[in-house]
Amino acid sequence: MLIYNFSRLLKARGIDRPFSYLVKAGYSGNLATRIAHNQVEQLTLANIEKLCVLFHCTPNDLFQWFPTGDDKTNDKHPLIPLKRDDQSDQLAKLLHSVPLDKLEEIQTMLRKALEK
Repeated sequence: MLIYNFSRLLKARGIDRPFSYLVKAGYSGNLATRIAHNQVEQLTLANIEKLCVLFHCTPNDLFQWFPTGDDKTNDKHPLIPLKRDDQSDQLAKLLHSVPLDKLEEIQTMLRKALEK
């Protein structure tokens, strides 16, 4: 089953108040609520593009795949990259445990890695 997983993306981007964030970005209150609660079943391509620009991501980052039936054992299925684990949760927990004096060092290392 392929679903939208906005919670993962919102956590990864550090957005604590998704409804307010999305409304400020121009989304209606109704759509902002559905996105914030992962209750979206379909989006137009224009909305997918707008979300990708807003979150600086690709459409693949908006989806999560839960294999069913024969797909559970097929490690070569093209949707395997969309089978997500909770890496962003693990990273957030790790960063919260880092002493403050080390955060600047980590930030510098990340900037250098991203510039490459």
